[in-house]
Amino acid sequence: MSRSLKGRSSLRIASGQGFWGDLQRAPIDQARNGPIDVLVMDYLAEVTMSIMQKQKLRNPEMGYARDFVEVCTELAPDIMEKGFKIISNAGGVNPVACAEAIVEGARARSAGGLKVAVVTGDDLLDQLDALLADGVELKHMETGQPLAEVRDQIVSANAYLGAGPIVEALEMGADIIVTGRTTDTGLTLAPMMHAFGWEAGDWDKMAAGTVAGHILECGAQSSGGNFTDWQTVPDMAGIGFPIVEAQPDGTFTVTKHEGTGGVVNRGTVSEQLLYEIGDPKDYITPDVIADFTSIHLEDEGGDRVRVHGIEGLADTPFLKVSGAYADGWKSTSTLVYAWPDAAQKARAAAEILRQRLDNLGLQFDEYRAEILGLSALSEVDDIDAPEDLDEVQLRVSVRGQDKAAIEQFGREIAPLILTGPSAVTGFAGGRPRPSEVIAYWPALIPKDRVQTEVRILEV
Repeated sequence: MSRSLKGRSSLRIASGQGFWGDLQRAPIDQARNGPIDVLVMDYLAEVTMSIMQKQKLRNPEMGYARDFVEVCTELAPDIMEKGFKIISNAGGVNPVACAEAIVEGARARSAGGLKVAVVTGDDLLDQLDALLADGVELKHMETGQPLAEVRDQIVSANAYLGAGPIVEALEMGADIIVTGRTTDTGLTLAPMMHAFGWEAGDWDKMAAGTVAGHILECGAQSSGGNFTDWQTVPDMAGIGFPIVEAQPDGTFTVTKHEGTGGVVNRGTVSEQLLYEIGDPKDYITPDVIADFTSIHLEDEGGDRVRVHGIEGLADTPFLKVSGAYADGWKSTSTLVYAWPDAAQKARAAAEILRQRLDNLGLQFDEYRAEILGLSALSEVDDIDAPEDLDEVQLRVSVRGQDKAAIEQFGREIAPLILTGPSAVTGFAGGRPRPSEVIAYWPALIPKDRVQTEVRILEV
């Protein structure tokens, strides 16, 4: 049955998910391959929120990571037996529905007595008009453009919450905690604050917990996945996800369960520390500004890296808002051209297609032709292709505001088969359909304009 984390002399916090769609077995293995106290699971990227919002608009009961419900249902008896906690932002734009589904799943596994906490307050979509009317402009952080100019196109707007509401849920005895848009780092920092009694103003400890969370947030990326020296990683098929062994003084060790694949060393941890950061001296979160230049790493061998010396500065008075808005349409299609002169044929086909679209008077914000494996990161004419390639795949994409023009692009692909270069194949699945482009809108909001609530649902 559930047990308290309060007053622990150490805490084993395990990463179970790096994104929505990560290895489904990972959290199960983390819970069953060795002792853990907390299982943290990060599901939300910026684009994920807009996808979930579109799901919720189609079905008010959706808008969260259903995979997470399956995991919690599977692990409910394990929580009863071992007493670990699960913390995740898998609630997306509908954390209440997610929590209710978890309760239903736990009841089906006869896990009576579990407490499921749900954190709300991050979703600002219904408050946007009131905020704008009050002078909260929510300007784009990079361009300075006021949100009012795209208000009618906004599909989601969520404030990044910090560790505070999760700490509150832990104080209320929660076994499983579901949030919406909470920072990846806050998922790990919160149980450390709760267990060790850290005060929010102890900036060095806040920074230490934040760095620990940053190391865990991408799952196996800190235990050998996506590693530069990937050839040196043993048994990547059975890769073990990372675990942080945290101490009350803010030091911690990164490791993984014994007998699992992958590797934890100074290289894997260093690469994860550098992942998705700007100025290393100012890693800004809702809880603290962490100084990544203060981090000390010691490779202890045996899949153990000690992390210490971390320093932090006071938090800012703002929360970041992750917004998304509809910004036109896009479409992509591919064709395969065979030897001889495969790359030259692909380039010619791309030019023929472009000319035909121009002749029709179609306007696009972007037209991009690429040869996969040869020039997918540059234009097709930028790289000299070997003459002896057996085959190449041409990928052509367009983006624009006119959906009809995007649809017409799809009609112009198949005719290339009989009205373009020879030896072409690979066109399947029918005409490509336009898909909506969802653009990112980052902004800042004063913390006092975001009100959170924590509720407990009993199984």
